[in-house]
Amino acid sequence: MTNFIPIFPLGIVVYPGENLNLHIFEPRYKQLIKECMDAAKPFGIPTVIDDKVQEFGSLVEITHLSKEYDNGEMDVITKGVKIFRILEVIKEIPDKLYSGAIVNYPDNYEKGSPDVMRELMDNIRQLHILLKVSKEFKKEDEQLKAYDVAHHVGLSLQEEYELLNLMDERQRMEYLKRHLAKVIPMAAGIEELKEKIKLNGHFKNLSGFDL
Repeated sequence: MTNFIPIFPLGIVVYPGENLNLHIFEPRYKQLIKECMDAAKPFGIPTVIDDKVQEFGSLVEITHLSKEYDNGEMDVITKGVKIFRILEVIKEIPDKLYSGAIVNYPDNYEKGSPDVMRELMDNIRQLHILLKVSKEFKKEDEQLKAYDVAHHVGLSLQEEYELLNLMDERQRMEYLKRHLAKVIPMAAGIEELKEKIKLNGHFKNLSGFDL
């Protein structure tokens, strides 16, 4: 299916199912949000990397107007719905301050392996322990999807966007698995380095080496 959507380009990646809080202050996006709320229509958030709007983004729906200020600014709660691919950006729309895009919606295979997800969660918790991070997930491990955990494993913006491009849950799980295999040893090394720095200058109780 191909259709036209208003777009709100941002330097973030939004995944399907993710809740995103936005503070709306620019006139063009105040207009976009108000019109989408009035018509109960979604809008698109394409990812911006290095000042360039990328090809993929997420369609989001407005779930709640949290606050409206006297100057027209708004706090809104949105939720990712599905991934789109931009076919053409429409920079100028008659009577609109915002831009839009003609998009389609790639098929997205969302069935993964509960066993692989349990393994991923074990590794994620190991990483969080090393980093002294506390994070609770609202679902059982086997019910989680790659999208649910992708923001919590230390991916860069570019890596989060690469994950957004993968249209198969099995590929997304494998991507996260490879990432964790790379960063856990790095995090462990940093912890070891921190401990060495802490000990520097202290009296050390060490056994001599027998020659």
